[in-house]
Amino acid sequence: MILFFGYGDDPALSRAVRAAERLEAEHLVLDQQALDGCDFSVVEWGGAVAGQLRVPWARVPLADFDAAYARPLAPVAHDPVAHQRESAIADAVVSWLDTADARVVNRPRTMHSNSSKPFQAQLIAAAGFAVPESLVTTDPDEVVEFADRVGGVVFKSISGVRSIVQRLDAGYLGRLERVRTLPTQFQAFVEGVDVRVHVVGGEVFATRIECAATDYRYAAREGLDADLTATTLSDDVAQRCVDLAASLSLPFVGIDLRETPSGDMVCFEVNPMPGYSYFESNTGQPISEALVRLLAGKTEPVADVTGQRR
Repeated sequence: MILFFGYGDDPALSRAVRAAERLEAEHLVLDQQALDGCDFSVVEWGGAVAGQLRVPWARVPLADFDAAYARPLAPVAHDPVAHQRESAIADAVVSWLDTADARVVNRPRTMHSNSSKPFQAQLIAAAGFAVPESLVTTDPDEVVEFADRVGGVVFKSISGVRSIVQRLDAGYLGRLERVRTLPTQFQAFVEGVDVRVHVVGGEVFATRIECAATDYRYAAREGLDADLTATTLSDDVAQRCVDLAASLSLPFVGIDLRETPSGDMVCFEVNPMPGYSYFESNTGQPISEALVRLLAGKTEPVADVTGQRR
């Protein structure tokens, strides 16, 4: 049985649940927004982990779960007592995911590399991808020197907290004193076209994004559109993506690449909890079905020309 955990209306989670229904994969949804009457208990005894999940309609031994897909989000803010209880349940589930004898996508402990962008960049480079020249600093003078040397510059958060990638223009240069209290990552701007790659076990789904915005995720804020189309990677790049995900012990990832005018692939980041629904809905790529097949322990590739099997 597959356990789905997170917000029931989260598009990524709900698409996976619908895919499980289509593929007739046995599953249970533990909705963080509807935990009334639910309980999650874990017991360690003699080196073994056991426990049960109680929902209003059933009691399920944790040993019955062969797999889990979790997208835990912040508990719903309402009654303080209920909030505390929901947090306790979420913490228990997350702790179990790290030790469960099951296929877990993804184990919380393996997702921490994304909490430090500079650290993850070193792992990406070690996997054979080019990465942008970067500077992490709280010194405005260093930023100016970096910009003078590399030319165009973008900046972003150094942590796993989502931020909007921005170009360092004259307006931001006038506010550089603010970095003294907030370490910030500055990177050489890379010309080219964005390619988002989802690795699902051994399957690869690549999406080409044509967009004039600095950060295509927020193109609408600039009054721009993003055009997403399924694409195919070279065998070498596809294999490097699979190998990169494997090196991070992440069965399901979203890898952000940019193809330069010369055809090189530069890697920005590996997202360990990808919001794949945006790409699936725009391209028709069956990412959610590949995810359920991965959770179900099946190895056959998705029957779609936009998926590459390695």
